[in-house]
Amino acid sequence: MLKLTLIGAGSSYTPELVEGVITHHTDLPFSEICLHDIDAERLAILTGLTERMLARSELPVVVTATGDRRTALKGATFVNCLIRVGGMAARIQDERIPLRYGVIGQETTSPGGMMKALRTIPVMLDLAADIAEVCPQAWLINYTNPSGIIAEALGKYGRARFVGLCSGPHEWSAAILRAMGVAPERATVEWLGLNHLGFATRVWVDGEDATEQAIEAVAGSWAIDGDLIRTLGAIPASYLQYYYDHDRLVAQSRQPGHQTRGERVREIESALLQAYADPTLDTKPALLQQRGGGGYAAVAFAAMTAIAHNTGDRQVIQTLNRGALDGLPEDASVEIPCLVDHTGPHPVRIGSIPLAIRGLIQAVKAYESLTVEAAVRQSKPIALQALLAHPLAPDWETARAMLDALFAANRAWVPWA
Repeated sequence: MLKLTLIGAGSSYTPELVEGVITHHTDLPFSEICLHDIDAERLAILTGLTERMLARSELPVVVTATGDRRTALKGATFVNCLIRVGGMAARIQDERIPLRYGVIGQETTSPGGMMKALRTIPVMLDLAADIAEVCPQAWLINYTNPSGIIAEALGKYGRARFVGLCSGPHEWSAAILRAMGVAPERATVEWLGLNHLGFATRVWVDGEDATEQAIEAVAGSWAIDGDLIRTLGAIPASYLQYYYDHDRLVAQSRQPGHQTRGERVREIESALLQAYADPTLDTKPALLQQRGGGGYAAVAFAAMTAIAHNTGDRQVIQTLNRGALDGLPEDASVEIPCLVDHTGPHPVRIGSIPLAIRGLIQAVKAYESLTVEAAVRQSKPIALQALLAHPLAPDWETARAMLDALFAANRAWVPWA
């Protein structure tokens, strides 16, 4: 009897995971899916849609819903977490405030990502503690952003077994192979780095190194300039544009009438919730594709299946380094290939990080680790250290003023600020 618990089930992503329950029911025959959220209205809407989707599938899956987290966790086999502490309003603040100081605002990168982490880490550690007490055999599958920083906090201070996931590496690797016209079964894309700071460093096709062909295949269509990709000798995740093309993106974001991503997502989510509330809707709507973050069901069910069936599949996972990448601490979270079995993810030894990208990865990792410590210790000085370590922080005076403004906007969720 398998039970899937969704924490933050009022999320607009929930229908994708419900579709995953339906699609993967042969491999993971969940008998119950339990939805939990602190927003009763959103929980009711998503519960109704979940019931209709499963009724349409005619699968024997019971749907339950509760606003009590520990009740939701009872008997859980897997706990999938997709919470947003502070909601979309906090995200928009994270995006808007740094722009005043000439720094990009983004929910996983830059000072905005730090504030999201400071809001979220205490909640995630509380959730891990509840899992350890209520359903200690369960696995926490986390997609909550900034998921790489959350993975480090869970690895260092959490009490639950967990897997940190992002659909990005899977999607970017697939996009590279599509650009090359290569079937996935013929190829291996070597991926390394941090969450939203990862790189495809080698592409192998039929056992031969095809990295140069891969670079040329994507050079005209990637979010990163083609000559920059050629210079690096590696294909960056699209989020690297916030580092390599920072000033242009800041100028663009400061244009009158420009919407931040959070502002656009707020509009999309409003439309999605209206659609989800339609009593005739019983499938995942096409509009969800515009929300972004697609592919979560694929990576989530791949990880859960590997754990449940002890397959040892190779998957890109966020986990503690444990010597896989040279030049980073053992207990730092990284996003790298792992072999996943019933005991969880096991990092594949990679060795040295290519020198062209090593410094950026190390600098951002220092910022991430300091952010974890700031959240756990509730320390404003350490938070300032974290911001100063970030490559996008321009100078001391700017960093200090920006942090004060961010803390003032986040006191409801970061009371020690």
